[in-house]
Amino acid sequence: MWFKNLLIYRFTRPFSTSLEELNEKLSAAAFHPCSSQEQSSYGWSKPLGDAGSEYLHAANGCVMLCVKQQEKVLPAAVVNEVLDEKIREIQEADGRKPGRKERTDMKEEIVFDLLPRAFSRSRKLYAYIDIEAGLLFVDSASHKKAEELLTLLRETLGSLPVIPLKAKNTAQHCLTEWVAGAAPTGFELGGECELRDRADETAVIRAKNQDLSSEQIQSHLQSGMFVSKLAMTWTGGIDFVVDDQLSIKRIAFGDLIRERADDINADTMAEQFDADFSIMAGEFAKFIPAVIAAFGGEEVEEGAA
Repeated sequence: MWFKNLLIYRFTRPFSTSLEELNEKLSAAAFHPCSSQEQSSYGWSKPLGDAGSEYLHAANGCVMLCVKQQEKVLPAAVVNEVLDEKIREIQEADGRKPGRKERTDMKEEIVFDLLPRAFSRSRKLYAYIDIEAGLLFVDSASHKKAEELLTLLRETLGSLPVIPLKAKNTAQHCLTEWVAGAAPTGFELGGECELRDRADETAVIRAKNQDLSSEQIQSHLQSGMFVSKLAMTWTGGIDFVVDDQLSIKRIAFGDLIRERADDINADTMAEQFDADFSIMAGEFAKFIPAVIAAFGGEEVEEGAA
């Protein structure tokens, strides 16, 4: 359950839906397995799985949500193999080659026939709302997957007034400044960064396990390259990578944080989930303000999604 990535969104209006109403609306849009002819299914799942009875889990003013997606796995090579065989049969029987539209129709028919026998693949995506802070956190490195979750939550609630969390200062300028000079207060630079050329952003240099203060790295910056991704450590006990979109990835919690969770004598999976969630959310409540402060504070915008 410990988040490995963070995409963060700011509520432009206070989140006022009660837990009872929220649970009711989530359950109305609950996940159901794919039927024989469905290629995918997407809906809300219980964060605690079989150990829970609700479609949310609340702890210390935060509300955990979980979405589940199931997809039928139907490899294109399998479909194309069957299609090629049918085309050969038509050529041998009628002496003609099917046109584009006929081949498209045949392919759709093949998919329809094969779907009931296809394997299913499922994945879960977690997110939580910090009601007091007015923030929504999604455990994803993919903006597309996060937007899918937001779209479902918007449809479930009727509206979702959120915008991506933004900082006052340009992220790439800050990241470049830190590598060229020194990390902001409360942070340390890691040994990894990604550099891009201002004249051609397709030109990329990725440095791993490097001393970022080295002459080689500094010469790239002096030649006009900028830092688009940077590994850092928050002295509160979190290692992470942040990019120029303020996406936070590859989060690793320090031993002291993990030990606090391990020291809790949880008798059930539900109790352990609650403890882990409470500790994680508590750490993020300190970590995220520190990150935003390092980028010059939060840029406040009016509007809703």
